[in-house]
Amino acid sequence: MTYARYLTLDTLLGAQNPLSDEHDEMLFVIIHQTKELWLKQILHEVGLAQRLVHAGDLVPAYKSLARVSRIQAVMTQSWDILATMTPADYLRFRGELGASSGFQSDQFRRLEAMLGIKDDKFLAFHEDRPAAHAALADAMARPSLYDDALAQLAAAGLPVPAEVLDRDVSRPYEASEGVEAAWLEVYRDTERWWALYQLAEKLMDLDDALLTWRHKHVVTVERIIGRRRGTGGTAGVDYLASTLNRRAFPELWSLRTRL
Repeated sequence: MTYARYLTLDTLLGAQNPLSDEHDEMLFVIIHQTKELWLKQILHEVGLAQRLVHAGDLVPAYKSLARVSRIQAVMTQSWDILATMTPADYLRFRGELGASSGFQSDQFRRLEAMLGIKDDKFLAFHEDRPAAHAALADAMARPSLYDDALAQLAAAGLPVPAEVLDRDVSRPYEASEGVEAAWLEVYRDTERWWALYQLAEKLMDLDDALLTWRHKHVVTVERIIGRRRGTGGTAGVDYLASTLNRRAFPELWSLRTRL
């Protein structure tokens, strides 16, 4: 065994194939491929955390959730590297992207679905990739990490509404006053509910980091292409800015006003 064989470096380093001769296209490819590698690890960690939470093993889940937050921080910082590419640099090869766009990332949409942010319209972008389509469809159909966390709230005796516990998990999660009230009990008596309180804060770390990543994405795109339309047909910066209102765990944000 060698370092290169263990990491299959020839395959990995042979996967960068810019379509133009422009110098900065290599950076664009590597930044996005690196993000996809980190997303693969995030899905690996969230999957483990969800299995642990589902089983009621909350404390062991903290490690994976903390690791995800650290990875999210690295992904956010990578926008600063991409921002070294000027508008003139990008426009020299932008046409090569055609209709492709980062919003089509199946791994990112799987992450959103696993956190409870579900939108099945993104399945249409992966009909030519059966494995990716099946994995995303499966994530859309299954309970989210938040669904499992709420089930643990209920199992501990906290008043989670039955309509939330029995909801159609294939649909996007919608905020519930009853769920907020249940989490409020946790936050008002943290010593009694320490394990659930720590879980909630780890979930907040994920949502906070995801929001920070989205914000930096908006700023970077506006810096490079201004208000042009996105390559995938979206409204570009305006579309990205609209995603800043999304919260995976809405009651964990809203309860803070009531503490």
